[in-house]
Amino acid sequence: MLNDLDIQHFTQTLLKLQTDLLAVEQSGQEAAQTVELDQTTVGRVSRMDALQGQAMAKESQLRRTIQLQRIEASLQRLEKGIFGLCLRCGEDIHGKRLEFDPTAPLCIDCANQGNRK
Repeated sequence: MLNDLDIQHFTQTLLKLQTDLLAVEQSGQEAAQTVELDQTTVGRVSRMDALQGQAMAKESQLRRTIQLQRIEASLQRLEKGIFGLCLRCGEDIHGKRLEFDPTAPLCIDCANQGNRK
């Protein structure tokens, strides 16, 4: 079970992650804008590069959105007093796992069981 210092540490860690992702998200939205398709102003190769860049920016944006959702869910678990408990089996999630990924909702055993299915 987590003590008050652990809870404070993970709250600060999650809030910093959230702030950093939101800052990156604002700058990443520009790269995901619609690509100009007018071949008279942009050559075919340049347009392909722009389309590829747009696709990568959209994928990065999707990953940030998912991570922000995981952070929000973790902050809610902190408020409810269930942060650090596996959502599947209810056992404590090891501290090293939480340090590596404070948004982890499952203990390592339950996470591995989900990968085997």
